[in-house]
Amino acid sequence: MLLSAFGSLLQLLYLGMLVLAVVAFVFAATAREDAYRAADKKKKSFWLIILGVAVAVNLLIPFLFLQLAGVVASIVFMVDVRPALKEVSGGSGGGRRGGSSSDGPYGPYNGGR
Repeated sequence: MLLSAFGSLLQLLYLGMLVLAVVAFVFAATAREDAYRAADKKKKSFWLIILGVAVAVNLLIPFLFLQLAGVVASIVFMVDVRPALKEVSGGSGGGRRGGSSSDGPYGPYNGGR
């Protein structure tokens, strides 16, 4: 019973690692090449190779150490590279949408006037 639950949990973990690697790979593939240079990140081909290997390892090689390396690469892409790419590409996800530095959430701050 306990072994079966552990096996199911492990399969769920493997599936989660695969999904993360695939999503990161898709985001890397759909970003423009010049956005990588503008964001001062590694080249697009570098990230496609790293994330493609992560997807392949998750699909073909049941070796946890290699899979964890792929998860680290996917997380680095998702939390560091992807937001930088969105910022230089003009993406609206969480970035500034214009206005001055004194704008509040409901419009410009006028100093209590």
